[in-house]
Amino acid sequence: MTEQGLYTVVDTRFSGLILGNAKLETIYTGCRWAEGPVWFKDGNYLLWSDIPNHRMLRYIPDVGTHVFRADSHYSNGNTRDRSGRLLSCHHGTRSVTRTEHDGTITTLADSFEGKRLNSPNDLVVHSNGSVWFTDPTYGILSDYEGFMATPEQAKHNVFRLDPSGELQSVSGDFAQPNGLAFSPDEKLLYVADSDSSHDENVPRRITIFDVIDGRLLANGRKFCDLKFGIPDGLRTDTFGNVWTSGGNAVHCYAPDGTLLGRINIPETVSNLTFGGPRGNQLFITATTSVYAIFVNAKGAQVP
Repeated sequence: MTEQGLYTVVDTRFSGLILGNAKLETIYTGCRWAEGPVWFKDGNYLLWSDIPNHRMLRYIPDVGTHVFRADSHYSNGNTRDRSGRLLSCHHGTRSVTRTEHDGTITTLADSFEGKRLNSPNDLVVHSNGSVWFTDPTYGILSDYEGFMATPEQAKHNVFRLDPSGELQSVSGDFAQPNGLAFSPDEKLLYVADSDSSHDENVPRRITIFDVIDGRLLANGRKFCDLKFGIPDGLRTDTFGNVWTSGGNAVHCYAPDGTLLGRINIPETVSNLTFGGPRGNQLFITATTSVYAIFVNAKGAQVP
């Protein structure tokens, strides 16, 4: 293992993914808990959630940052669908929504089997149009990132929302499912379990599943356990590597689960996304700030 200030190189393969002269840039600071970054290539801007401040922010390169949505219903994770529309998870309304091209907001899901969702956290979109999202209880544990409430869902599920509107649980075997991402070929789904208990025996694990016919999950198994920190948001690159948050770092794992290295960040990292004109800029949400750094990799799914 080699410490290089900004980088920790655990496996020599990591050296091919980082750029030695790239600097960590601070895009914005002043959040209470920054989360859910999503890049809009066609608009050349980044959106993210500032959960406790009940708002979403937008950063435009060479222009600056402004409030995109003041009343975000405590939005958390965000992504885009295949039509370029914003999809968001909300703690306040315990729902998943879609912002239409005309600015109106459509609720896609807020209940399952007649009971309210817990607090949708993060989401991804499959090429078949289905929306996959996690539903832990973080948004209802206090009045800081949502509204304190008793969970109605007995399990903490990973859900799949079909384009027809049918909602199904594809896995309920998590303590607190959080970030998720497909492999480049969409044959695999990675899910972070961010159980924040202080029990050292509780693994900080990313689980990997086989995706069957774009509809079901099978053969859930350990992909990796973080050595420190708790896995939260994650993304894959076109090489199939998995980039995930954990403590004060972004961790990069090879497709076989080997830790390649880390990018060290001044604050606790919550989430990340690839973006920029060529898809090789990593945007990192971390507690009060948003950071950016160019890497020698491109995001696998940048609509």
